[in-house]
Amino acid sequence: MLLLVTLAACGTSDAIDRVDDARLNAADRDSANWLTYGRTYSEQRFSPLRQINDSTVRELGLLWSHELPTTRGVEATPIVVDGVIYTTSAWSVVYAFDAITGRQLWTYDPKVDRSRARTICCDVVNRGLALYRGKLFLATLDGRLVAIAARTGLPVWDVTTVDRSKPYAITGAPRIAKGRVLIGNAGAEFGVRGYVSAFDAETGKLAWRVFSVPGDPKQGFESKALEAAAKTWHGEYWKTGGGGTTWDPIVYDPDLDLVYFGTGNGTAWYRDLRSPGGGDNLFLASILAVRGQTGEYVWHYQVTPGDNWDYDATQPLMLADLTISGTPRKVVMQASKNGFFYVLDRTTGQFISATPYVSGISWATHVDSVSGRPVESPTAYAGLKPVLVSPDVEGAHNWQPMAFDASKGVVYLGVRNGTQRVHAPNAEWVSDLSDRNMGDDRRYEGELNAKAAGATLNRGELIAWNPVERRSVWRVTLPVLQSGGVLATAGNLVFQGRADGHFIAYRAADGASLWDFDAATGIMAPPVTYLARGKQYVTLMVGWGGTMGLANPQNYGPLKPGFGRILTFAIGGAAKLTPTPYGHSAPPVAAIKLDTTAAAIREGDMLYRTYCRFCHGGNAIAGPLPDLRYATADVHRQFESIVIGGSRKTLGMPSFGDKLNSSQLRAIQAYVLSRAAAANAAGRR
Repeated sequence: MLLLVTLAACGTSDAIDRVDDARLNAADRDSANWLTYGRTYSEQRFSPLRQINDSTVRELGLLWSHELPTTRGVEATPIVVDGVIYTTSAWSVVYAFDAITGRQLWTYDPKVDRSRARTICCDVVNRGLALYRGKLFLATLDGRLVAIAARTGLPVWDVTTVDRSKPYAITGAPRIAKGRVLIGNAGAEFGVRGYVSAFDAETGKLAWRVFSVPGDPKQGFESKALEAAAKTWHGEYWKTGGGGTTWDPIVYDPDLDLVYFGTGNGTAWYRDLRSPGGGDNLFLASILAVRGQTGEYVWHYQVTPGDNWDYDATQPLMLADLTISGTPRKVVMQASKNGFFYVLDRTTGQFISATPYVSGISWATHVDSVSGRPVESPTAYAGLKPVLVSPDVEGAHNWQPMAFDASKGVVYLGVRNGTQRVHAPNAEWVSDLSDRNMGDDRRYEGELNAKAAGATLNRGELIAWNPVERRSVWRVTLPVLQSGGVLATAGNLVFQGRADGHFIAYRAADGASLWDFDAATGIMAPPVTYLARGKQYVTLMVGWGGTMGLANPQNYGPLKPGFGRILTFAIGGAAKLTPTPYGHSAPPVAAIKLDTTAAAIREGDMLYRTYCRFCHGGNAIAGPLPDLRYATADVHRQFESIVIGGSRKTLGMPSFGDKLNSSQLRAIQAYVLSRAAAANAAGRR
């Protein structure tokens, strides 16, 4: 068996070494493999394979599965080269599998610092790898870029890409641009300055770095573009970093030698806090183009000027060639978080169109067809006073990849339709992932909350969108609000997973559901497809990723938590899925009695929502992380050493010693115990 593993690995070494600029440029003609994050440089996630099609998909079955030792953080797109799958999981751990048998060839753990989990938004995810000339490139949660020998899984070089003294993190996948590895970072919620870096793929040496927002004017500006951008800011914005992180989308056009990336929200979220006096705050919530070899600024388009609602422009970017009004155009497209589908000329940055793809958008009335600037609704902004705005902070569409079938002229994507949020800004930003930083809508009781509570229920949808005609071709209403990334194929199929664990194949022509597999755990990641020994396979990473849904379970419908896994399907597959048991079958029991008061429990409720719910679940009902209502008496005895003392920080449970005192900790404990008792009395889990 060991010999087979060695041969499988060695047999692919030459092919792996040949993944160079020429092969990446020609990836669209390489239907057998999935060479990059989005299959090709255009990131259209369309496969020309058709063995699995709308007639044969009913015969699709599970070929093999592999359980992962995690209940969280599964969002990766696998890379597949000549029969070997390379993928990542929580805490930036890398795996290599034989694509046909599922045998694990090797694994690499970069040993990220798990004590920093408190300053990661959102969850300990990793979205995948880049491959170039025999090396895989991994961006780690703690801000490193690691080159790994693809054949052996051994590290080649390891460089730090961020200032480790600041709350940076990386969750996105690297990209390749003519011998350079491109990577951004995350951390705008905590107070950092965003940027994109390019490193030499052979040596790990920094080639260039482009900041997305201006720094302290007294220190000078890194470019003329940032000097001009600074004029759109006010106050001492640089003291909290400014934000604008590129935590996901980076796309490269080798013909134009242009790198496109989207930037995130500001620090703080609310413009009156970060930039008193207003301003567009460039280059927040923007799409930028820079030279691939130098990082030189070329153009920008700001999706949400002066963003006040966390409408970052970090949703997937896709390149395509479209004919618009009879004229061929090279475009870049984005289904933005703010509810508009954007089409821009990718050579010049010229605005072409912006069209609502969901209903009920209330932050803007429309986007001006000439200037390309959105017209804000008068009701969407009131300084630091509460407002009700749609979409909500998770957006009409988020990081989940979309797909494009050029032959049909249709983009397929999952959307969140009709969402809204009460924004009630705090008067002072704090460097933390908490309600105080994100706008605590619970603090404002009154007409807006009543209006939000009485609104029409939001819904999840899978839609087929024609970007030229600027309309949906079809829409499928989903039973849950949140769904995963999308794959389209020449077999007239669209594949997508959902938060309730169902993996579905739809007919691309009309959205009819043709095949359904219960993966036993919620799905956020997109599937991939490839050929191995002449046969087509579909592979999918399964598992919940992202903590926002845990904090707001009412926004998602029924979640299906459990251990992560990788699944591979083929025509005629007949394997049975035997998932590792997870969760509890009986209602919780309050493990200890605590002498407390109703006032203390109310205080604990507020503190829990501020510091605990983003990981341990809204209303103390957890999904992939430990459900504190089931905490044992022994855990309760260690409560202070765990939460304040940091005794479990190496497991990803950070210390809150700088935020909570013993009295506040007891209040949280009292609240958790009260929730356990209430569930037990009701006979519910």
